[in-house]
Amino acid sequence: MKTAKTSKMFIAFIVILSLLLSACSSDATGGKSEKNSEGKVVIDFWTFWGSEIRRPVIEKIIEDFNNSQDDIEVKHTYLPFGDIWTKNLASIAAGKPADIIINDINQVAHRAKNNQTTNLAEYIEKDPEVKDRFFPELYNASLYKGDPYALPFNTDTRMLFYNKDMFKEAGLDPNKPPATWEELQEYGKKLDVKNGNKYDRIGYLPNYKMGAEVWMVNADGKSYWDYEKSKTIINDKSNIEALKWFKDYYDYYGSDVINSFQAEFGEETADPFIGGKLAMTTEQTNFYTKIRDYGENINFGIAPLPEKEPGNGQTSWGGGFVAEIPKGAKHPDEAWEFLKYLTDVQAQEHWAVKGFDNVANIEASEKAAQNPEFSEDGKMVYEASVKNLEQTIITPVPLEAPDYTNLINPELEKVLLGEKTPEEGLDDAQKAVEQFVKNNN
Repeated sequence: MKTAKTSKMFIAFIVILSLLLSACSSDATGGKSEKNSEGKVVIDFWTFWGSEIRRPVIEKIIEDFNNSQDDIEVKHTYLPFGDIWTKNLASIAAGKPADIIINDINQVAHRAKNNQTTNLAEYIEKDPEVKDRFFPELYNASLYKGDPYALPFNTDTRMLFYNKDMFKEAGLDPNKPPATWEELQEYGKKLDVKNGNKYDRIGYLPNYKMGAEVWMVNADGKSYWDYEKSKTIINDKSNIEALKWFKDYYDYYGSDVINSFQAEFGEETADPFIGGKLAMTTEQTNFYTKIRDYGENINFGIAPLPEKEPGNGQTSWGGGFVAEIPKGAKHPDEAWEFLKYLTDVQAQEHWAVKGFDNVANIEASEKAAQNPEFSEDGKMVYEASVKNLEQTIITPVPLEAPDYTNLINPELEKVLLGEKTPEEGLDDAQKAVEQFVKNNN
């Protein structure tokens, strides 16, 4: 009996040992070896960049990193936009996350609070120069309680694109885009082309590609939230004035005209600016690639958003993405080495030039603006966008009010439909968010 018992214990020991050895030879995806045939540690990098434009760019960056050193091999895993973050949370819960993932910049603090991402403070302490690479607005958005939980990767900014030939036709100076809200509305009306009751061209549509909330940011450099005082400021005076202006401009055309006009819009050559339906439009600066690829010699200009009044400032709004190490990643040290490379000048400039995208690294942004691969128009737009980043703010989701815009947007819609005045709509939104914060706390 003793021999049999000893034999069973030995077999159990062998089974447990084999399981441990098997676990040690698996990476975060649960089946691949931690090291490749060359002895490099393999780390898994998740992105949603699978398009024919984006995928080759990110994979070239990965290839360059893999060839630059002998210790780490990065494997790229593509997951569709949206799905990637659902699977990220599931993989963290299962203890098998990616080593690095691209994620939304506005929710970094929420993921940090929920223990879903790795605190990078010890790595920044070891490599302190890294934090100085980025536009401050972007780096600050990666902090939670003063510690970084991600590094900024790319961003964007809204600007005004306008058709210079249409300006000439309307008797406007093609080298002087509208500088104020009053001029934007004045120029827009001059640029309208009407055929009976039907518009063949509209100078500027106030609700196309940029809603009232961005004009509220533009008005005073603030958003719905006072981040210093941790409170909502939805119904402050400046926001009410901005919404009134937006509503008045919207009502000049009316919902019937706007809806029927927009029904003709599409992509590529059916884009209203490229197709000559809009004389001015507010877009992210990578809209230039549509003009380049689908517009036939459009003579266009680009300018910062008009300011509310002279001296108010031409604040714009942007977003972006970060690279972070999910909580529980098996290779955080190796992931950090790739994270540094991904946000350094070489990789960032490559992403900027090949994708015509604004990046978080300041030096890379400035170098990209002068890159010889850009045409003269490309240089003009990219250089303008880099300059515009200096007056662009992002609006991280407050910890106290996750998804709070879902309470605001329906009220804005009611204002546009004439069901509420701007004061009523923003007052009701303010009350709803205040109650939401109270319940959430």
